[in-house]
Amino acid sequence: MTDSPAKVAAVVYNPIKVDLAVLRANVETEARSAGWAETLWFETTVDDNGQGMVKQALAENVDLVIAAGGDGTVRAVAEGLHGSGTSLALLPSGTGNLLARNLKLTLNDMPLSVRTAFVGDDRPIDLGLIDIERTDTTRDRHVFVVMAGMGIDAKMIENTNDDLKKKAGWLAYIGAVVVSLRDKRELHLRYTLDGVKGRRHTANTIIIGNCGSLPGNILLLPDAVVDDGLLDVLVIRPSGFFGWVTVWAKVAIINRGRGGAARGDSAGQDPAPRNRNDPELRYRTGKRLVVRLSRPELIEIDGDTLGEATAFNAWVEPGGLTIRVPATLPA
Repeated sequence: MTDSPAKVAAVVYNPIKVDLAVLRANVETEARSAGWAETLWFETTVDDNGQGMVKQALAENVDLVIAAGGDGTVRAVAEGLHGSGTSLALLPSGTGNLLARNLKLTLNDMPLSVRTAFVGDDRPIDLGLIDIERTDTTRDRHVFVVMAGMGIDAKMIENTNDDLKKKAGWLAYIGAVVVSLRDKRELHLRYTLDGVKGRRHTANTIIIGNCGSLPGNILLLPDAVVDDGLLDVLVIRPSGFFGWVTVWAKVAIINRGRGGAARGDSAGQDPAPRNRNDPELRYRTGKRLVVRLSRPELIEIDGDTLGEATAFNAWVEPGGLTIRVPATLPA
């Protein structure tokens, strides 16, 4: 009887976000301890933030891909892994770490995160997919693990100073919010949710989420759960400055009502009740959302702006991504 070959992991890392020497030392130690073969290493570039590296890793028949970087790296690696069945381990290294936060993974313990990659359990979660239609009618497909959106969220990301973000973390977004609020242009759209056509809307922001929490532990989509087979949709339409004050007051009530628990995990606490017909914060859930706009608008996915879109088609793939999480202790 022959021994089965040792498993192989690949690390896709953003060199700007990680201390490579420390990362290598941790990975080599844990891989050796778990009996895995030598790890493969792939560095992201300005032109390729991870998809191409994942393709190379899969060609080597790896058993696990470890994403070491920010939200952009995680999304790119998830996109590359789509349809492969290969597990993804997260080594949070950026400003937001949104997926890790929503899954309640450890954010500031590199040795523990690396250990989880090699000896943790696999957890299937939903994956969001989105086809974006451009001004020239061409379409490109992407995945998202947390949120996609148009309006103030996309403008905020576009207006955030990257150097300040490196120094101040998520607090750098505050100044960008102020700048973005000065832009009075609204979204004029029509959307279809699960085949049911809605009327035309004028809104400030539309967000489609697979998870609900933002940096700063702010819960924006209270009912979002990463493995419920649904997308959560939020349309925000405040009326002027005081309308925004009201919107954030309602968000604060939702956050206070949940007792600090994130709903990204199905074990989260129930949030404060919401009025589904609230004209300022309109919540919906569904499996597919199609949006068409009256003019091109900036779109963001998992914290990265991806240019302008005239329409998009977003849907959920239940269990479309497998994440490595800490092993469950025996009862």
